[in-house]
Amino acid sequence: MTATATPAPIPTLQGLAEVADRYDLILCDVWGVLHDGQKAHEAAGEALIRFRGLPGARPRRVVLVSNAPRPGDGVGRILDRFGVPREAYDAILTSGDLTHDLIAARPGARIRHLGPERDLGIFQGLDLSLVPESEADLVVCTGLFDDRSETPDDYRPELERLAARGLTMICANPDLVVESGNRLIPCAGLLAAAYAEIGGPVVYAGKPHRPVYEAALAKGAALTGAPVDPARVLAIGDAIRTDIAGARGFGIASVLVARGIHAEELGVTAAHHRLGDVAEWLGRQAVHPDGVIERLVW
Repeated sequence: MTATATPAPIPTLQGLAEVADRYDLILCDVWGVLHDGQKAHEAAGEALIRFRGLPGARPRRVVLVSNAPRPGDGVGRILDRFGVPREAYDAILTSGDLTHDLIAARPGARIRHLGPERDLGIFQGLDLSLVPESEADLVVCTGLFDDRSETPDDYRPELERLAARGLTMICANPDLVVESGNRLIPCAGLLAAAYAEIGGPVVYAGKPHRPVYEAALAKGAALTGAPVDPARVLAIGDAIRTDIAGARGFGIASVLVARGIHAEELGVTAAHHRLGDVAEWLGRQAVHPDGVIERLVW
């Protein structure tokens, strides 16, 4: 009988500086890492600025990769408003950008949009019609109409009708929840999961799915003028299911930011200021990061 090998412990980093020299490109999550939905985490922006300024033969670049269901330039304006410095990153890639491309490949689509009006920017410039449920041939889900009071159960009757017709849903934000201050807000990923559960076909635009990483590395190559070695790429995020699983599936290194959506599970709520032993919690997860950091700092 062969003994089962004990998994190597996952290091807890005090700062990005401990590993920064190993990487040329960082794919950094936005919500939960650079801001909490209300204000910027100043130290996180400073850490990315320090990374971009590292000396060496290879330029260091940062691509923000967000599951936000809106175009990258719209996310940039939100970051400006929250106080995230433009010097912290080189480019932004969003689920909204990928959704825009998926819809563009279906000219003339009649779309049932599930989501708030603030997400309508992803449809700008496209050949489509936004129509009632009964007239649709495609569903695009960017979120809940009212993510402060609704749950996926409120949508079940409509989802069942759409699934019975076999309509494809494009999920423009695969996140299940995001952090907003001290609350967790439901996202489009919850509706997509409910739709898939009843047999509805779903196409996901964003993490943890491979196309977003291919697009992010292409952006990195365009920024540096040369292909990026995946071994020199680091993904940083606060969600095991999307950020860490996506990086692992694509074959790149990852660091989990503990004080994000998993904060309470990890015991780093506002009342607990130090990150404790997270090995037991990590051991219960289906995928594991290459490192853990309480907050993104240098």
